[in-house]
Amino acid sequence: MKKLKCTDPSSCAFCLSCEVACSEAFYKTFDPALSCIHITTKDGKTPKVNVCVQCGKCARTCPNGAITQNAKGVYMINKKLCTGCGACVEACPFGVIARKDVESVPSKCIACGICAKACPMGILEVVEQ
Repeated sequence: MKKLKCTDPSSCAFCLSCEVACSEAFYKTFDPALSCIHITTKDGKTPKVNVCVQCGKCARTCPNGAITQNAKGVYMINKKLCTGCGACVEACPFGVIARKDVESVPSKCIACGICAKACPMGILEVVEQ
């Protein structure tokens, strides 16, 4: 199974380069809400890296069968089948399915590695598990 992994969350510099790279790659603008990776903090100091773990909850929730798992284990959204209902956005336990507005087709991590290449700390990588 191919997925994005954070190798050392404690080394995250909270620079948001990964969020910038993701939202710019897929939406041509920097908007943290449009990124499929989110860096948060509970105490204002320690970063928490939220990434898609390819759990499939979004696919099981989709009423139209628009999310399926490819041969590499990555869950993909079929834009032709998606009605934009948002069930997958609500179901994601990590809050990493992005949606531009309520009518649009959501985006989720496809383990492309764009965020990993943008990370100056080198703590993100796409792995086969």
